[in-house]
Amino acid sequence: MATTAGPAEAAPRPLVKIKKIKTKTAPYEGKALVKPVVRVRGQVKVLSKTLTVKRGKKVITRNRAKVRLNPGTYRVKTRVKFQRWTVVDGVREYSTVKTRVKSQKLKVKAGQRPNRTDPISTWDCPSWAPIKGNGDSMIYHMPEQSFYDRTKPEECFRTEGAAVAAGYRKSKV
Repeated sequence: MATTAGPAEAAPRPLVKIKKIKTKTAPYEGKALVKPVVRVRGQVKVLSKTLTVKRGKKVITRNRAKVRLNPGTYRVKTRVKFQRWTVVDGVREYSTVKTRVKSQKLKVKAGQRPNRTDPISTWDCPSWAPIKGNGDSMIYHMPEQSFYDRTKPEECFRTEGAAVAAGYRKSKV
């Protein structure tokens, strides 16, 4: 039985691929960090990875390595400059600079409010976190309870579950 040798397997071609940036979620009242997502394979040297971001017709930022964005919808253009290289007589020789560009729509979602926060004044909690937590006694008070107006909160909670998870128990009156 004769075997024939097939062609020798060539090394994988150098490859630079710009991947889609996934939907981001910004922290509550904060901004999301966005960076280019690039996959490189083979004998390639990446010189730069930049983002240009537009919201509507307005350019938010141009040619930045990373960007912090508020919640919203954007057009993002990722640009990668790179060179391929080969080894000749033990020395790397580089090709001319090449560029890849990919444009995409990016959505940055708003983060959820925290389950607990500090009081806004000595006696009051914010409207979105109305449950008062008394740290000395580890008791929480709901707005409809009798001692609610006479309680100075150390912490304010969004839900009863958040207060219980923090180790508080419900007031009996």
